Amino acid sequence: MLEIKDLSVAVKDKKILDSFNINILDGEIHAVMGPNGVGKSTLSRVIMGDNSYKVLKGTIMYNGIDITKMAVDERARLGIFIAMQNPLSIEGVKNSEFLKTALSTVKNRNVSIFEFIKSMDKSMDELNMDHSMLHRSLNKGFSGGERKKNEILQMKVLQPSLVILDELDSGLDVDSLKIVCKNINDYLKANPKTSVLIITHYPKILQYIKPDYVHAFVDGRIIKTSDMSLAYEIEKNGYIGINEVKENL
Repeated sequence: MLEIKDLSVAVKDKKILDSFNINILDGEIHAVMGPNGVGKSTLSRVIMGDNSYKVLKGTIMYNGIDITKMAVDERARLGIFIAMQNPLSIEGVKNSEFLKTALSTVKNRNVSIFEFIKSMDKSMDELNMDHSMLHRSLNKGFSGGERKKNEILQMKVLQPSLVILDELDSGLDVDSLKIVCKNINDYLKANPKTSVLIITHYPKILQYIKPDYVHAFVDGRIIKTSDMSLAYEIEKNGYIGINEVKENL
């Protein structure tokens, strides 16, 4: 589904990703773990098409399509979704308007109010969200946990085939993390070909969303790949003690 080859990326003339490689197949869950400031969030934004970052070399292929130079909306229409670490608030744009437009775009038709409300009621109940949040400006005045739940509500609406979770556990209490992860797992069960890229520096979220592969990410590239045991190794010893293992991912 996603193949990134030899990708180098810079922002403000500083190289952030350095010959980065990863290959994610349909239905696989990959976790990229690394300390703060090494480029994990850069990776998610570059995959999504944030033009603040300059691609120096390399390619991003999605289901056989070169998306390296595609705009954000084009990538989203192909089925790529990112749950952002710090979701933006947009005053004056109602959450309901934003979500209804997204749902109509996905279904390629104008969704009726009745159909929209019915869909939102079910999804918001599953996320334990206050229904009044639909009528507020997008993320305006939302707590950290409410913003993250709203991101997963968007995921449910957009029905993506590649889900990028950028430090999803940031700002979530234990109960909210469990609810959010249950909703993601339920979505994956209903859509088994959906792939997930989890970006985090703590293994906590990986106890709820089980990865097939864990990658240690240091200095703009992957230095080691393994199973969940690598996450526990990082938790115990940190990143300094990891021995580099070059693999063909």
